[in-house]
Amino acid sequence: MTEARATVGALSRETLARRLAGDGIAVRTGPFVTRLRLPLDELAASLRLLYADFPVDSSGFADFDVTARRLGRGKIEFLIDGERRFAPVARGIALPMLEWAINWCLYTFSHQYLLIHAAVVERKGRALVMTGRPGAGKSTLCAALVGRGWRLFSDEFAVISPDDGRLWPIARPIALKNDSIERIRRLVAGAVLGPTSDDTHKGRVAHMRAPAASVRRADEPARAGWIVFPNRADDGVAALAPVPGGRAFFRLADNAFNYHFHGAAGFEAVCRMIDACDCLDLGYADLEDAVAALDRLVDGEAR
Repeated sequence: MTEARATVGALSRETLARRLAGDGIAVRTGPFVTRLRLPLDELAASLRLLYADFPVDSSGFADFDVTARRLGRGKIEFLIDGERRFAPVARGIALPMLEWAINWCLYTFSHQYLLIHAAVVERKGRALVMTGRPGAGKSTLCAALVGRGWRLFSDEFAVISPDDGRLWPIARPIALKNDSIERIRRLVAGAVLGPTSDDTHKGRVAHMRAPAASVRRADEPARAGWIVFPNRADDGVAALAPVPGGRAFFRLADNAFNYHFHGAAGFEAVCRMIDACDCLDLGYADLEDAVAALDRLVDGEAR
């Protein structure tokens, strides 16, 4: 296996740890390459578990450079391109902080794409975009759908080419919080979850490894077919209800990271996406019920 085709998991634990503590490794996630310099044994182990199937890029180029640095009293800090961008954190939450640092790089610097805060999965050649308020269960739904065979694009970003409207996958680990961790353990047979980090600003956090098939298809974009706005309820059967295009537009724009950057091109991209999609509210109380409703939607049984 040549280095150009090497994956993170193909590196031995010792080799990976040594390289992360030295010049780092460049990991490709879809259209992005991130160079990681992480001189922490626990981060090396987590990276090897959760990013096992991701390619190690040997081109020498990286879009972002993320470095972890030890501080005293059990603290670490993360640097972006050698600069301090975040406050120091406890070493025990190093893994979620690494994921948040990579997210920060994406929405701060990747303005060649229109980026919307959304979970995205694909089935039958069309993408399902789920966006909405925090706590609506987007990542949990995303993990459950992936467990049912949907292709993972991202639990965090809809990455949209403004010129043609295609969505690009960046199938990184799915972040699960609090009670969602055990719900996904029970629901998704064979799910591989990394270590649980307690006491983050979002509570307990664990990450679910992306399916190898989703990672391998990182160069296959898709067009959106459905835009769904999930809302959790205390009870009731999962139900889908149409959302008018104008209302859907403002919801998408409100959840975009860089809509303002794209100006008229961003406006046109969002309009084209809405015109091409069924836009729907999803009210649900039970996770499996919601997954079944989305399966039926894509199978053409609910419109």
